[in-house]
Amino acid sequence: MTEFHVSNADFVQTIHKSFLRQGLMRLFGAALDVVQPGHVSIILPFNEGLTQQHGFFHAGAITSIVDSACGYAALTLMPPGTEVLTIEYKVNFVTPASAAYVVAHGRVLKPGRTITVCQGEVVAVKDGMEKLCATMLATMISRQEAHVDG
Repeated sequence: MTEFHVSNADFVQTIHKSFLRQGLMRLFGAALDVVQPGHVSIILPFNEGLTQQHGFFHAGAITSIVDSACGYAALTLMPPGTEVLTIEYKVNFVTPASAAYVVAHGRVLKPGRTITVCQGEVVAVKDGMEKLCATMLATMISRQEAHVDG
């Protein structure tokens, strides 16, 4: 396991506070699971509202949680007052996800001051068994925090 330099001693609290502001994650019913330097996991329970026409988790829901997991993995290594935005990603769907819940794991591959490269995977969990359903390679950019008033 790679050891990362953490420049924000309160990174766990920073991630939790930011996650609570994500309306899409609330709408989906997603929850943070793991928050460690360079690694964040998000759990998404099955909900019929998140399925496609065949009853599998929709690719959009899968992509959303793994994108967030990768972004938050990058944010764990950023200094206070920094935010992270996705600038590019590639997703491969390996098998349809039909499960009680899915877990998205985001991990930093190459940290950087401005650009961070992350790898994500989503596993479907059914009857205690995990099955890989998607992988992601994502590029994140950091910038000073800027809140949008709406």
